[in-house]
Amino acid sequence: MKLTVLNAKWLCAVALLISIAACSENADVARTASVTPSETPIEKVALDVYKSPTCGCCEKWVDHVEANGFHTEIHHPDAAGLNRVKSNNGIAAHYQSCHTAISADGYVFEGHIPAPTIERFLLEKPPSAIGLAVPGMPVGSPGMEMGKRRDAYDVLLLKKDGSSEVYERMGTDL
Repeated sequence: MKLTVLNAKWLCAVALLISIAACSENADVARTASVTPSETPIEKVALDVYKSPTCGCCEKWVDHVEANGFHTEIHHPDAAGLNRVKSNNGIAAHYQSCHTAISADGYVFEGHIPAPTIERFLLEKPPSAIGLAVPGMPVGSPGMEMGKRRDAYDVLLLKKDGSSEVYERMGTDL
């Protein structure tokens, strides 16, 4: 199934409602990041984040990366503009999620990627890579917290030739 901007907005809305319900059932569940910051943070990195102005899970992801030392500048293009950002930056439809972040040096970070994973990527700068992606919206990823529920998911390394490989597996120890 192709993830269109309209579908991503719908998924964000549903996820936000589920998240609100989960938090109201368990008031002591804090809204925290799934992954803790690294002990040796890299120099503060700026990310341009392209997202819908109404997407709550995207806002939570922005809070997560900012809490982990990244600086963000938010952009709210219309649906066509958001699709253009993704396609112009080499993010194929099957890698897409609800938001796209781009670093000053042109790396793309698609979806709910944990900040420490982005940090590691920026330190390593794998050859032939354009960035990372977490397709869809996995439960338990940063911005998609739903109480104690956590689904395992892969962070994909996106390559210049359009292919990908698993960069990091998340939640496999849960």
